[in-house]
Amino acid sequence: MIERHLEEIATGEKLSRRSLVAGATFFGAAMAAIGDVAKAQDAGAGSYSNAAIALPDSSVAAKTREEQIRAVRIARAMRAGPSVITEHATVAEMDKQGRMTEVLRKGTNEWVCMPGNEDVVGDPPMCVDALGMQWFKDLLEGKPQPTNTAPGLCYMLCGATQHSNTNAHDKTSPAIPIGPHWMILWPFDAEHCGLPTTVRDAGAWIMFAGTPYAYLHVCGTPWAGNEYTPGDEAIWTMRYQKRPAG
Repeated sequence: MIERHLEEIATGEKLSRRSLVAGATFFGAAMAAIGDVAKAQDAGAGSYSNAAIALPDSSVAAKTREEQIRAVRIARAMRAGPSVITEHATVAEMDKQGRMTEVLRKGTNEWVCMPGNEDVVGDPPMCVDALGMQWFKDLLEGKPQPTNTAPGLCYMLCGATQHSNTNAHDKTSPAIPIGPHWMILWPFDAEHCGLPTTVRDAGAWIMFAGTPYAYLHVCGTPWAGNEYTPGDEAIWTMRYQKRPAG
């Protein structure tokens, strides 16, 4: 959506009144959301809402059309993971076979962040380490099981959509919306772990349970909750509470 608005503005294409209103509404809401998520990121939350994932920094207006679209894609990819990872990650596009087709920005760590496509089910913004990339490559190539030899990691802190939580190869079922989460890509056994196998908006579950592509899906971010420091008191809810000053 945002790319289309940028293209119309950059090329001088005549905008309809409806398009202008929609665009102004979108930008206003997104800019407000950006302020909120920036505060969350500064506090270590690392999570972004879908309303904010499409906007880069304010300098985008001064760029050419190609630079604008590239900046938007990089910004969306980088907001899929924690800043300590995304700051040094490679940003790239990935095709349906799990191959990197275009490097938007070269990084210095083993992580790759991808902007995804907001108009395609199962193609969310995400950040994946090398082992996780192998897992996704195997899945997209249709291999019967993943070949990564140790657990892979993946962040989808902008949320995602997918066709199924039981069949990793389903490409036709209606979209399932899933909130911000992160994943440990390794064949977890739901029965052994005692974990649920159904989609939820909090906690954790085993995705694709009972299949070779089963993995641990953790809702939210690892930075949820209050941080413990020596001297903090534990209250009955087992949430940490800071001591009063003085």
